[in-house]
Amino acid sequence: MGSLFAELARQASTNARREVETYTREIPEFGFLDKDSRARAETLEHSMWFRRRTVELSPDNSELTGGDLGYIASMGELRAGAGMSLGARQRVLRVHTALMLREINEATEAQRGGGVDELMRMMTWFAPQGERGIASYRQGFVRVLRRRMPYTEQVALLARSLLNGDPISAELAAAVGMELPDRYAVTVFRIPDRPTIDRFLENEIGALVKSHRAPIMWGPECGDGSGELITLLPLFSGPEAAGSAPPHAVPDLSPDLTPDHLPDLVRDFAQALGRPCAVGTSVAPLPELADALDRARRISRAAPPRRASVRLRPHTLADVFVELAVGDVPLVDDWLRSLARRLETGPDLLTTLDAYYRHDMHRGATATSLNVHTRTLDYRLRRVRELTGIDPGSTRGVRTFSAVVTRRLSGAWR
Repeated sequence: MGSLFAELARQASTNARREVETYTREIPEFGFLDKDSRARAETLEHSMWFRRRTVELSPDNSELTGGDLGYIASMGELRAGAGMSLGARQRVLRVHTALMLREINEATEAQRGGGVDELMRMMTWFAPQGERGIASYRQGFVRVLRRRMPYTEQVALLARSLLNGDPISAELAAAVGMELPDRYAVTVFRIPDRPTIDRFLENEIGALVKSHRAPIMWGPECGDGSGELITLLPLFSGPEAAGSAPPHAVPDLSPDLTPDHLPDLVRDFAQALGRPCAVGTSVAPLPELADALDRARRISRAAPPRRASVRLRPHTLADVFVELAVGDVPLVDDWLRSLARRLETGPDLLTTLDAYYRHDMHRGATATSLNVHTRTLDYRLRRVRELTGIDPGSTRGVRTFSAVVTRRLSGAWR
């Protein structure tokens, strides 16, 4: 055995204790080790085993055996069984890897610059075997989650891991029978009046998840009683998908490029929620899902809530980019709000303008949707012009009043 490996073996006990102390100090969920001597002894034993096997296998670049990987998987099972969160699990792996690299560096420095060949042998072994060990640990962790968690909670965990970029998402996806695609349409249902999540709703949503193959999770509940449901609709690449989009198209700015099956998902989930909701969506590849969630969330907050119907559709950035920009310019927002106050005198002018623009200013379709005669519609549109000096059918009127209506109905002016 060379001097680098001998130094690592000599320091194994000290380094293992340092690892356990680091877990206790830096990861709150390991605080129990200060009170549970048996758990601390088991954790220390695991740390010693890792270091012993590293020194035994790395000189000859030998692989971890099936028994080794099984033992590592059992550690993942143990941690999951103790209730460790995904976030803590990821921090454990990060701390362990960082400490192992630090120990290798310290052992190299103790040789005062010697042992380059041994260092190269160690690093050649460390990377691939480390990946195999981490994969086994994740598999063991997921096995416990699969046994103990209801299906909807497993799916929520998958959604959370995808949004956080956690590598465990591959194992979680396999556990719930889902494939990981190239991209997702991250879709946020903003619900001003969040429903009670009872068993019936859980079962209904669980059935929709299986039908659409889309991971879901509930977002944080707001102080005003509102909430959000986050869905990730998988988008798989293929010849047809690649040929359907024009060159250099940006999906978030091209509503017509949203997935054909997304409206079905939106309608089904909105009906299950049983409440009006504002829906925002943003398409992104796997590494960029967190940013897509932020965009979809902002879009849903700028969009007006609608009841579930065949006409309900998700909003993209192209639908509300004006309202998003207006919200960041108080001077313009105040001016639009003053116009909304003038229109409140009625009769039903804001509702009329909403229907007018949603039906592309088609008088007959608008009147039908409002259940009024076209003469009544014309009177209301004239009344808008009288109160504001702006013709709702003009270019200026469309630009102005469509923003007024959307801002008002979105709840931004509470």
